[in-house]
Amino acid sequence: MIFSRTAPVRVLIIDDDEDDFFLTESLINSIDSGNFIVEWSFNYKDAYESIIQKKYDLYFIDYYLGAKTGLDLLREAKLAGCDEPMILLTGKGNRTVDIDAMRSGAADYLVKADLNLELIERSIRYSLENGRIMKTLKMNELRYRSIFENTKDAIFLANKDLYFSIFNQSTSAILKCGPDELVHKSFYDLIIKEEDKVRLKEALTGNNSIKDFEVIIQNKDGEEIYTVFSCHKIDEVSDTNYYQAILHDISFIKKAEKALVLTEKLAATDRLARTLAHEIRNPLTNIHLSLDHLSQMGADEEISTYYDIMNRSAGRIGSIISELLDTALPTQIVFKNNILQEVMEESVLAAKDRIQLKKLKLMMELPEDNILISADKEKLKIAFLNIIINAVEAMEEGNGILQLKAVPLPNQTVEVYIKDNGMGIPQEYLARLFEPYFTAKKSGLGLGLAATLNILQGHKASIDVKSVLQEGTVFCITLHTCESFEN
Repeated sequence: MIFSRTAPVRVLIIDDDEDDFFLTESLINSIDSGNFIVEWSFNYKDAYESIIQKKYDLYFIDYYLGAKTGLDLLREAKLAGCDEPMILLTGKGNRTVDIDAMRSGAADYLVKADLNLELIERSIRYSLENGRIMKTLKMNELRYRSIFENTKDAIFLANKDLYFSIFNQSTSAILKCGPDELVHKSFYDLIIKEEDKVRLKEALTGNNSIKDFEVIIQNKDGEEIYTVFSCHKIDEVSDTNYYQAILHDISFIKKAEKALVLTEKLAATDRLARTLAHEIRNPLTNIHLSLDHLSQMGADEEISTYYDIMNRSAGRIGSIISELLDTALPTQIVFKNNILQEVMEESVLAAKDRIQLKKLKLMMELPEDNILISADKEKLKIAFLNIIINAVEAMEEGNGILQLKAVPLPNQTVEVYIKDNGMGIPQEYLARLFEPYFTAKKSGLGLGLAATLNILQGHKASIDVKSVLQEGTVFCITLHTCESFEN
């Protein structure tokens, strides 16, 4: 069988000459094994309405239709989204009309004088088959375009130097760059570490592809983004090579991993603190009892001096154990609704003397609208103050700039930034920054940031630190906001 469709093929012949309609209809109905329902329209407007309502499977359109031509109808139908095949008919062969018809989307171009059964059967068969193929292609294109446009991953095409050429909306959103800016950027320019650039270039040069490459990039706003990058080379017939790439943002996962590591460290510190308290406080109690006994016995001046030394040292050991336990144990938080701007301003006020003595410049960027948070105000001030004091001590007298900023986010959170332009923190120290008793200072117990972490975790807040030697450090604290000011 020529036509495998079980349902009849609905055909509309659009022609203002009734005799020509009967001739074309007769040829169509004479096709063996064909199943057709053929109807006639002689009015341009009525024909256009039938086309846009998709009433038929196939259209034969005469070139001459009064004031307008069949080409006009063909073009209007295509603009309206017509996917059904349309065959243009004309009284005489005309190469210009033939070319225009094909460019306008006609499935075929036939001269009425040459019409015969074989020619019209072939034209219908090819037009319907090509129409079916084009519909399938269009459906697939829409399906994959939807994936391309709606995925949260950045998907893009780039040249051999990874300059962006075609990209989806997520690419602009992640990189914080508009389309006009992206076409002038290379992905290499966004990579922070030079060794990552070298590794990527070597992979693409040697294998023409790379898969699941973890790389840190920086967007237009200066934010560091942890990503997984996959890319492979596509060769075209025109000898123009380009790369197809997918960029997946894993910053949230990395932050969660950091928070988990910090939580595990605090749990380990808690266990250590409890063990030390038990093992040290028992003999320490005996020392205190012995000292009390010696004080009652009386002693000369020299022995009294040694007694005082031992008493002070024993007291100092007890204080250190208490501090360690306070740092390790979960902080008791009393939640009340507070205005974040007030908490930040009062934290800075507590460090005002230190800031003025070092002749530092203070810059605060706080939103005018109140940001409401549920927090233990006094404890949160301690957390902020510990970071501020570290920032003050890291900066050079007279040249330091301390910056505090609050940025509300749409997901009912707010980011608090505390930034300095001090000496910075070595990368090998960052992983241990919140460990109790870890400090790079000559004088200090290393409990300030450990206490800060404990307080923030009690608020279900997260903290992230970025630092560059001789350039400065940025602490980013993410807090949850609340909608109303009711306690």
